[in-house]
Amino acid sequence: MTPEPTLRRARLPMGLTAGRLAMMLTIVVAAAVTVEAQRRYRNTSGPIVDRNGVPVWEVNKQMPHDLFTFVRIEYDSYGGRFGAWQTDFPDSDLNFSFRLQQLTSLKVAPEPIQMRLTDPRLFDYPFIYMLETGNLAFNPPEVEVLRKYLLNGGFLMVDDFWGGDEYENFHQEIKRVFPDREPVDLDISHPIFHTVFDLKKKPQVPSIEHGKRGEHYEWRPGPDDGSQVHYRAIFDDKGRIMVMICHNTDLGDGWEREGEDENYFHEYSEKQAYPMGINIVFYAMTH
Repeated sequence: MTPEPTLRRARLPMGLTAGRLAMMLTIVVAAAVTVEAQRRYRNTSGPIVDRNGVPVWEVNKQMPHDLFTFVRIEYDSYGGRFGAWQTDFPDSDLNFSFRLQQLTSLKVAPEPIQMRLTDPRLFDYPFIYMLETGNLAFNPPEVEVLRKYLLNGGFLMVDDFWGGDEYENFHQEIKRVFPDREPVDLDISHPIFHTVFDLKKKPQVPSIEHGKRGEHYEWRPGPDDGSQVHYRAIFDDKGRIMVMICHNTDLGDGWEREGEDENYFHEYSEKQAYPMGINIVFYAMTH
C-alpha cells in the first residue's frame, strides 16, 4: 500500500511504498537511546512545538527507549555564519525520522534531537548528523570528545557542503580530530550504496532552488566546482566507517523539501535523498 501523505510538506503521492521497502529490508535494527525533545530553535527545555503536520507515532510502551533517534549536532562557524547548523531544521529531521518509521522496520523516536558535542548525553546515541560544514569551527574540547565518541563506536554523517574551499575547511577541522587518518573516496561498489537500496550511481541532490532550475549541482568557483559528487569515509583500525562525508550533495534538502515540488520530489527525494539516507543509517547501525 502507498503511505498516506500526512506531512504538511509531503502532499505528493509517495512512490517509496512500504511494500517495496519491505521486500528489500531483511534486518531489524534497534539502538538503545533516550527519547529527548527540543524546541524549533536553540531551546533545550521542551519539545519541537511546530511539527509542520508530521504525526507523533506511538512507541512500544514496554520498550520505550529501544529506538533510533536522529541527532543533529550544533556547532560554531567561522566568518559570521552563526547558526549554519540549523539549515533545513526542523523539517528535514522530522521528515526523515517519519519516513524511517513509516517505511522501514527500524523503530524510530518521533522527536529528533539537537545537541553540542560536549553534551553528556552524546554517548547515548550511536548516530549523529552535521551539515553546512564549510565554515565549521571545532573548539578543543569538541575535538577531544568527537575523537573519543567515534573511536568508541559512534558514527558521524556529514552532509550539504559544496566545492573545494568548503571541503578544505572541513578537512582541516576533521584532521584535528584524526591527524593520522585521511578520508577515502568510496567506489559505487562499496556496500553502503547497496545495504537497503541497490543504488547504481552515487546520489547527487541539489537544493530545491537549483533543482527547479534544472541544475543538478550547486556551482562553486575553483577546480572543485561542485559538479562531481563525493562520498568519502574515515575508517577505524578495524575497517569500520566512523565518518561518512557526503560532499557536493544536499541529502537534507531532499528530506526537508519533499512536498514542495513534484518534479523535485520524484527526481531527488524519492530516487536519491531517502534511499541514500536510509542506506547510511542502516549501514551505520549494522556495522
